[in-house]
Amino acid sequence: MSSAFFWKDRLRASSIHLSISLVVAALAALLVFGIWYPYPYREISGGRELFLIVVAVDVILGPLITLAVFNRSKPRAELRRDLAMVGLIQLMALGYGLWTVAVARPVHLVFEYDRFRVVHAVDIPVELMDRVPEGVDALPWMGPSVLALRPFRDGNEQGAATLAALQGLHLSARPDLWQPYPLARQRVLEAAKPVAVLKQRFAERATEIDAAVARTGRQPEALAYLPLVGRKSFWTVFLDPATAEVLGFMPLDSF
Repeated sequence: MSSAFFWKDRLRASSIHLSISLVVAALAALLVFGIWYPYPYREISGGRELFLIVVAVDVILGPLITLAVFNRSKPRAELRRDLAMVGLIQLMALGYGLWTVAVARPVHLVFEYDRFRVVHAVDIPVELMDRVPEGVDALPWMGPSVLALRPFRDGNEQGAATLAALQGLHLSARPDLWQPYPLARQRVLEAAKPVAVLKQRFAERATEIDAAVARTGRQPEALAYLPLVGRKSFWTVFLDPATAEVLGFMPLDSF
C-alpha cells in the first residue's frame, strides 16, 4: 500500500467520523439550546460557552483518534474493535459534557420581592427538596418555569432567610419559599416600573431599549420592567403592566 493511499484512506475515515460527530453535536445543540437553555438563558446562564467547549473538544478529538488508528491492513475484527472503542470514548465524553451542562441548567425564573433571579439546578440544596410546594416541579427538564417567593411568615423567618442568603444560599434557591407565580401578581406589579423610567435612566441606550421593546410586540407605554440577576450578569425583564406576564428580556443592568 502506497503512502499516499494510506493517508488518503485515513483522511477519508476521519472525515466520515467528523461528519457523524457534527450530526450528533447538532442534535445535542437542539436539546441544550432548544430546551434547557432557551433564549435568553444561554446568555444569562453561560450555557453556550460551556456547551461549545465540551462539543468542540469531543468533535475534534474523535476524528483525530480515528485518523491515528485507522489502518485497513489490520485484521477486520481488530479494526472494528478500535473504531468501536473510539466511538465509545467519544460518546462517554459527550455524555459527561451533557451531564455537566444539565446540572448547571436554569430551572426557574423567580420573582424575588423587587427583582427576578435565575435559579439553576445546582443552586437548589438537596436537603430542601422535600419542601417543594405541591404542584411545582423543582427541577423541570423542559425549560425554566416562572415562580415567585411567598411573603415571609414573620420576622424570625425573614431574619433566618436573610442570614442564609448572606452565607451564599439565595432566597430564590429555597423551595420552602417558592409559590406559583400567579399568586404574586399584585406584588410584581407594585414592584415593577414603567419602561419610560428605564429610558430616562439610560438615555444613552434608548435605541437599544426601543429595539428590545419592539421585539415584545408592545408599545413602551404598555410595558413595565424589573431587574434580573443572572449567573454572570444583570439583565432587565419586560412585563405586562396588567397581568405581570414576562414578555421579554434585555442585557441591561437596571438596578
